[in-house]
Amino acid sequence: MNDIICRATAGTLESSDVFVTLEPHAQGLEIEIDSVVKNQFGDAIQKTVEDVLAELDVRNAKLSIVDRGALDCVIRARVETAVMRGKGE
Repeated sequence: MNDIICRATAGTLESSDVFVTLEPHAQGLEIEIDSVVKNQFGDAIQKTVEDVLAELDVRNAKLSIVDRGALDCVIRARVETAVMRGKGE
């Protein structure tokens, strides 16, 4: 199953973490990023999110990220967890 069937979240709003919200969306990907380091790392965060979604074959979803300075590996893990929960896995 590759469709996001329900709203899902992962992570926290603590320092060095990221809170991810994923929802079904009928028209492609919509990614919103709110980050304390967006000026420096916004493009890298965007690429990481897009890479994880591509790896998990997610083509239609609305994803919102509230980043508090998380490392790349944390962002990947939180997005992957939200996708698995959103797929009902």
